[in-house]
This record gives sequence, structure tokens and C-alpha cells, in this order.
Amino acid sequence: MNLPSVDELKGKWREQMGAAKVAWGELTDDELLKVEGHEDKLAGLIEQRYAISREEAEKQVKHFFDSHRG
Repeated sequence: MNLPSVDELKGKWREQMGAAKVAWGELTDDELLKVEGHEDKLAGLIEQRYAISREEAEKQVKHFFDSHRG
């Protein structure tokens, strides 16, 4: 199985940003661009912005990516 390139991941992330904005409306477009679809970075941002546990943030991010992979 071939892993997607970094450019492919970034392209897919740009497509998913709209859905991420709906899921986490308090995050800005700039913040979402900076995380570039990295689950760990996104979880950290959500943890800080929404004042939730890291575990809960990671769970939300995992659910988001599981339901938006295509």
C-alpha cells in the first residue's frame, strides 16, 4: 500500500477544512491551515481552544478523520 505524499495530504486537508470549520467553529482558517491535517496538532489546538482534555480532543479528531476519509 502506498502512503500518500505530503502534498496529497495537504490537498485533502484543504478539502476537509470546511467540514473541520463546521465541527470546530471557534478555530480560524489560519489555524486550520497551520495544522495541515496533522491529527496531533489539531488535537492540541482543540484541547486549548475548547478547554477539554487531550484525550477528548484526540477522540474528536479521530472521529472527524474516520468519518471524512474518502
